[in-house]
Amino acid sequence: MLASAYEVPLARDAYNSGSRLSRILRDTTHSRTCVWREIQQLAVAIKDLVVYLGDLVTANNVPISNASAYWEEAISPTRERGIPWASIFGNHDDMPFEWPTQWFSTSGMPPIQCPHKCLHLPSSGDSGCYFQGTTRKELMENDSCNPQSMSSSGPHSLWPSVSNYALPVESSRKPGLVVALLYFLDSGGGTYPEIVSFAQATWFEQISQKLNPDLRIPEIVFWHIPSKAYKKVAPRWGIRKPCIGSINLEKVASQEAEMGMMDVIAKRPSVKAVFAGHNHGLDWCCPYQKLWLCFARHSGYGGYGNWPRGARMIQMTEMPFSLTFWIRMEDGSTHSNFTLYS
Repeated sequence: MLASAYEVPLARDAYNSGSRLSRILRDTTHSRTCVWREIQQLAVAIKDLVVYLGDLVTANNVPISNASAYWEEAISPTRERGIPWASIFGNHDDMPFEWPTQWFSTSGMPPIQCPHKCLHLPSSGDSGCYFQGTTRKELMENDSCNPQSMSSSGPHSLWPSVSNYALPVESSRKPGLVVALLYFLDSGGGTYPEIVSFAQATWFEQISQKLNPDLRIPEIVFWHIPSKAYKKVAPRWGIRKPCIGSINLEKVASQEAEMGMMDVIAKRPSVKAVFAGHNHGLDWCCPYQKLWLCFARHSGYGGYGNWPRGARMIQMTEMPFSLTFWIRMEDGSTHSNFTLYS
């Protein structure tokens, strides 16, 4: 096992890609309902791996002590189709419950409807509504219990961030040969600042050096909140070459500070792209030094904005390596196709 050989936090197994690996990046569902038609339609287009880029639940609007039931709803279309997935956290997943001011007016507290099947809730006959929120650790423990989940909590030393791990992709032609490395990082928010810490940057530098010392293997990085580097490359009006995409309708809401992560990434020519979510009104990709900075596409019906829903699709081929990505809309149409070669 790679995990024991390198003594670093890898996902539970190296992922066997086949000659091509297709992935779907889903961003910000902001779930608190069971309406998942857009996920179901998008899921039929993928069979290899789904990456949940954070904000699966709007925890600040979820009045239960454990939001795992809503998380289970969010991943259910993927799980029911037997598709593996990897998850990272966004700023809303463990955000403290926000009490609506109107609940304390003359209208009073409304009837609270809690899920009938909440995981890990006490069976004492109470309603299960505690308004206490759910920690990242609890959400990850529930996620990683699923057989198809490739997610991992990551090193305890990086607390309070959770979901920091690496996922090697193995060749279908030569078993055991790693042809790509996927890195997942928690960009904070919710119960602590929106930031990728210096400790996380150091961890990434160490783990990437152990897994890929000669920089031979292509690497891809995923997190929820874009780094400040995204602001530097953001198109000012519309989207013009060399950038590619379809919507540029808000300013980049970046991490609060840069603690060295982008410097580490930029020094590794093996890193081909970084994928982020967070901004619902952005879906562009732009070059930054020798790599690409990309947004996914807002997939869910929660959160702000009413732009058409979709997801970023990624197809990776080996020998020779190439990375093709595009946007697939809920209605099945596609756009913003682009291919990177090693």
